[in-house]
Amino acid sequence: MKYPYKNEFTSNLVEWYHGEKRDLPWRRTNDPYKIWVSEVMLQQTRVDTVIPYYNRFLEKYPTPQSLAYAPQEELLKMWEGLGYYSRARNLQSGVREVVEKYDGQVPNNRHDLSKLKGIGPYTAGAILSIAFNEPEHAVDGNVMRVLSRVLHIKEDIAVTKTKKIFEEAVMDLIDQDDPGAFNQGLMDLGAQICTPTSPKCLLCPVREYCMAFQEGHPEELPIKSKKTKSKTIQYNVFVIKDGNGHYLVEKRPDEGLLASMWQFPMLEKLKNQSSEKIYEALENNYNVKLKGNLDNPILEFKHIFSHLTWEMAYYLVEAEHEGDRSEICGFYSLEEIGQLPMSVPMLKVLNSLK
Repeated sequence: MKYPYKNEFTSNLVEWYHGEKRDLPWRRTNDPYKIWVSEVMLQQTRVDTVIPYYNRFLEKYPTPQSLAYAPQEELLKMWEGLGYYSRARNLQSGVREVVEKYDGQVPNNRHDLSKLKGIGPYTAGAILSIAFNEPEHAVDGNVMRVLSRVLHIKEDIAVTKTKKIFEEAVMDLIDQDDPGAFNQGLMDLGAQICTPTSPKCLLCPVREYCMAFQEGHPEELPIKSKKTKSKTIQYNVFVIKDGNGHYLVEKRPDEGLLASMWQFPMLEKLKNQSSEKIYEALENNYNVKLKGNLDNPILEFKHIFSHLTWEMAYYLVEAEHEGDRSEICGFYSLEEIGQLPMSVPMLKVLNSLK
């Protein structure tokens, strides 16, 4: 179906954005590196959460050169609490390539940008339109929701190939003179007004040009099939304390979930596993001699990832040990542990100790 309000929709959206846009720190710059950092941080993370991280991060790493060769443990500590830590590692890898291959200048075309680690179609389009004023699509869930209503698109947005429909729609609608304002206007509209449930249509600057509003059922779009059920794993976390008031922590593998983050020892909870078997596993794995019994857990909580839920119970156990620290395991003071990058569930345990 041909959309009859193309020019009106685009001009009203851009005008609304310039008048009502949120004052965000990454909107005070057109530096492509800083916009890149913001777009990576904003992936699956709330704006209010990102702002202090963004400011601290750019104070520490104001240029691509300063980030490219920063120690990974330092980088992960700066990212601590934001989650999805592969984003930080991929960002650093991409920035290092910019420094080595492009002399620190972020590429100004989709072909070269898309080759950089961690930059997908959305991030490339956001950088190009906002930093370089190039009319390029930047389609995420917010944009698909808005345009599915405006254009009355009924294809399932959970299906990967559907994204192409929305990318083509953006390229048809985008303001050629002000593409950054157009793309950010779509993002703000989706975040503030055209929300997933109970869209605020009476406040919408483009409702007159919205096909779903005219049909009277904007909340029925977009069509989105349900995700498969996420997996749940139960873990016991062991805070093992020695006679000097130090605690045993270890570094996770360099690949996989929460790669290179530090943690207190954790073992998957198995059915009918006795305390004796748990003690035996801990003593063999960490070369310690445990004292006392496993009583009731000190803390129980859930941590939900996008595809996985951890149900965690943590126990405090005293131990005797011999041997020095290695690069991936050892007994540390609480102050030293506070300098190591840890995931949110481990920070919960650490904070309860403090």
